[in-house]
Amino acid sequence: MVDLKRKQYSKEIGPHVFENQLVTRQNSGLEYIELRLITLEPDGVYEETLTDLEVCAVVLTGKATVTEGNHVFSEIGTREDVFEKIPTDSVYVSAGKTMQITTQTNARILLCYAPSTIDLPTQLIAAANNTVEKRGIYQNKRMVHNIMDDQSPVSDKLIVVEVFTDSGNWSSYPPHKHDQDNLPYESFLEETYYHEMNPKQGFVFQRVYTDDRSLDETMAVENGDVVIVPKGYHPVSVPDGYDGYYLNIMAGPTKKWKFHNDPDHEWILSRK
Repeated sequence: MVDLKRKQYSKEIGPHVFENQLVTRQNSGLEYIELRLITLEPDGVYEETLTDLEVCAVVLTGKATVTEGNHVFSEIGTREDVFEKIPTDSVYVSAGKTMQITTQTNARILLCYAPSTIDLPTQLIAAANNTVEKRGIYQNKRMVHNIMDDQSPVSDKLIVVEVFTDSGNWSSYPPHKHDQDNLPYESFLEETYYHEMNPKQGFVFQRVYTDDRSLDETMAVENGDVVIVPKGYHPVSVPDGYDGYYLNIMAGPTKKWKFHNDPDHEWILSRK
C-alpha cells in the first residue's frame, strides 16, 4: 500500500533551491500526476527539461521569473502568504520544452505535472485570469481560485485549483469521487492535495475511502503535507481556530471534472 500522506522536508537540489515535496508516478502509484514543491532563495536557479510531462508552475508566494525559449515572464507572483487569499500567477509549459525559474527574492513554487504528447503554447496564467467562486452553505463554505479548470484550453490534461476553507468548515464535502471512466456520468481523475494551515501549527483531517472500504484512511494533515488521492471519496475537515488552504492537481485520460457524491451523505445538499 502506497503511503497517501507525504511530509514536507528540505533537500538542496540546486543553487539556492530546495525541494520540499516530490511525488512521481514511480513513488506514488499514480499514472497521471506528478508534483514538486520548491523553495528558491535570492539568486535561486531551477532548470528542468520536460520529457513526456506538461507543467503548470504556480507561484505560491514571492516573485519569480519563468523563462521558456523566447518567453520571459518577469517577476510574477502576487502574494507573500497564501492566506492573503488573492489569486496568484502561474505559467504553463508543454512537454518537450526546457523551463528555467530564477529569483531575486524568496519564492515558493508548486510544479504540477501530467503526461502529455501535445505541443501547446507556453502561456502566462495571470492572477487576473483566475476565476473566483464561493461554494457551499452552513459549515461547508470554501472559496475557490480556478487556475486551470476542465474548460481551460491552456493545458492538455492538467486541472489546477486553489481552495480556501475557513475555520470550522468542511471542504470537498459532501464526500465525492471521480474514479470511474464513465462519462457523461463520472470521469476518472487522480488528485493530489498540497495543504497549508493558518496559523501554521494547525492541522486538518482528510479521509480517503472507497465504497467497499478496500481503501479507508483518515489522516491528520499538517502544514506543507501532500495527500494523494488515487481513487475514492476525499473530504477535508478544518478545526475551529485555523483556516485551511490546499492546491489541487487533477488529471486523467479525459480533462473533464464529473464527480459522484457519496449517496449516504448527498442528502445534505437538499437542506434549506
